[in-house]
Amino acid sequence: MNKTQLKNRIDAANKKRKADLIIRNASIVNVFTKTLTTGDVAISDGMIVGIGHYEGYEEIDASGKYIAPGLIDAHVHIESSMVTPQQFSQVVLPHGVTTVVTDPHEIANVSGTAGLEFMLKDAETTLLDIKFMLPSCVPSTSFENAGARLTAEDLAPFLQRDHVLGLAEVMDFPAVMRADEAMLDKLLLSEQIDGHAAGLTALDINVYGTAGILTDHECVTKEEMLIRLERGMYVMLREGSVAKNLETLLEGVTEQNAHRCLFCTDDKHLDDLIEEGSIDFNVRTAIKQGIAPITAISMASFNAAQCFGLRQKGAIAPGYDADFLLLDSLDEFTISAVYKGGQAAAQNGKYVGPSKSKSDSLAVQDTVRIAELSLASFQIPMGDSTKAHVIGINPNNLITEHLVLEVPQLGGVFVSNTDKDLLKMAVVERHRATGNIGLGIVQGLGLKNGAIATTVAHDSHNIIAVGTTDRDIKAAVEAVQQINGGLVVVQDGELLTSVSLAIAGLMSEEPFETVYEQLKVLDDSLLQIGAPTHFNAFLTLSFLSLPVIPHLKLTDCGLFDVATFQHIQVAVKE
Repeated sequence: MNKTQLKNRIDAANKKRKADLIIRNASIVNVFTKTLTTGDVAISDGMIVGIGHYEGYEEIDASGKYIAPGLIDAHVHIESSMVTPQQFSQVVLPHGVTTVVTDPHEIANVSGTAGLEFMLKDAETTLLDIKFMLPSCVPSTSFENAGARLTAEDLAPFLQRDHVLGLAEVMDFPAVMRADEAMLDKLLLSEQIDGHAAGLTALDINVYGTAGILTDHECVTKEEMLIRLERGMYVMLREGSVAKNLETLLEGVTEQNAHRCLFCTDDKHLDDLIEEGSIDFNVRTAIKQGIAPITAISMASFNAAQCFGLRQKGAIAPGYDADFLLLDSLDEFTISAVYKGGQAAAQNGKYVGPSKSKSDSLAVQDTVRIAELSLASFQIPMGDSTKAHVIGINPNNLITEHLVLEVPQLGGVFVSNTDKDLLKMAVVERHRATGNIGLGIVQGLGLKNGAIATTVAHDSHNIIAVGTTDRDIKAAVEAVQQINGGLVVVQDGELLTSVSLAIAGLMSEEPFETVYEQLKVLDDSLLQIGAPTHFNAFLTLSFLSLPVIPHLKLTDCGLFDVATFQHIQVAVKE
């Protein structure tokens, strides 16, 4: 803002000149007093300049409506929507989200600083306000192979960029615990640090707080949430496509602690964003569970702004950005219009803002490189053992079970068995064609035949595949390579459906409407091979390679026990 802009805003606030836009007769959601107030809302040059009685060049009669601050997603990986920031913006703005705080660690794990540059530049073209936290753990651990490695020295220059706020979720807790020098260098980069405290004890949270880590989005129980709140952390109540923790955590929210509670989606699939919503879904759910509507809205706006030092966001008040919603109902939280910087962004659930040209993504394409495969590449030898360590699926939860089960085998090697729901899994390194293949067994994914594979495999994003036969698994991995990354469904060695994600194997070049239709076809193919309907098989699979979430995961280096933080053999030693 320059001196002329400031003078114009002051003059409009002082009624020396007309405001650009006036919203009349709406009930104002006041996040400071937790009440409804009245008055014209005057807007000039994208900022709210006054509440009272004003005149403007444009006036909107909002009788019977409520005006509330725009929503803020406190932690999201845009890449998980499988569309670019440009397209993501058009999806979430109609749901009232005017600002997001994103961690681009998905694309950074594939393409390093080139991935960060792509996200930052594409975000500049959006009406949505996209703030960035820099990936702290690329790779997330030393027990897998990612496409890049980012040090504190690599990250430091990005802190000077507009819209970069600080350091994103610190997943490598053991490195924090032992005060690893490389981790200390990263922690000293910024005072704004997000956490990733999955499964951490009260003592561990003490260490996190001492390290300057301010937030956590990995709570799965009310008790975990309260420990973090008592120790001064902000807690993000998450509702994504796989991790659905919102309803459980809302039981721990009170009027006394709500000011330290935020909402986030973390990882949410495109079809869920379109059909269910984003942070607006969290608000509606909170209200249904008995949270006062203005408290729920404050959690979705002002609290997040306070957490991240976004002083001009999260409220309907003079000096705040004119990012606001017009609601038909407060209790139902029904959105009739969305404004970003005083500009109409969505009307009646449809994006009405500007559309930009296609994203420039050449620097982050051609990222799938695998070594030659054979059927023998996928054999799991059992030796003399009849039992195996098995990954147990918890539907709609990132936490898996560490099972020890009798498993079927033939000729001394494991064979999948659909009756027992024991399927073979593979993680194939795809960044440098090293030939690394991690193999494991999973129970609970429910496929009846065929195989699925994808390059969306948190967080190193190698190719992850699961299937009922080695032939189909191999065919699925090779099909992913042929489309340069994405999602595929295979049956009897033949490709049924694919969705190309040519941008780093994570995002499509296509408009969100096209990707949405492709995903619907993919869902039909999943039904054809007997996938379950009460959770998304692809989304669940994509998190089975994340070695920082308990209890058992699979990386390209093998089966990983999160409890001991080391790789283990699949066959149990008898």
